[in-house]
This record gives sequence, C-alpha cells and structure tokens, in this order.
Amino acid sequence: MQRFLLLAGAGLLVLGLLWPWLGRIGLGHLPGDIRIERPGFTFYAPLGTCLLISVVVSLALRLLAWLWSR
Repeated sequence: MQRFLLLAGAGLLVLGLLWPWLGRIGLGHLPGDIRIERPGFTFYAPLGTCLLISVVVSLALRLLAWLWSR
C-alpha cells in the first residue's frame, strides 16, 4: 500500500508540473468540456478531458499489469 501511495503521489506531482504544457496542446478544451461564463461566475466541467485521461490511464495500468504477469 505504501508503494502504491508513493507512486500515485509521484504521478500527481508529475501531472501537476506538466499541466501548463498540457494546456497548450489543447487538453482542457476538448469537445465535451462544458464551460459556462457569466459576469462574476464561471463554471467549467471537463467531461471530455476526464474521459480521455481515464482511457489513457486504464490502458497504461492494463499494460503494466500484463507486463507484470509475464
């Protein structure tokens, strides 16, 4: 459990450091992302971005599990 938490924390740290760069390539402005802007109020729900990240992380974890079991 400790190893998993350390790896998860390191992954979040790397993602946080890369976030400005990821914003430049369009991550966060994908179709399916909802943005409502009104005077004094902004609502942003990154549904398309979350779906893409979920698919990529799932595939990466499945690949790691497959490599580990070999």
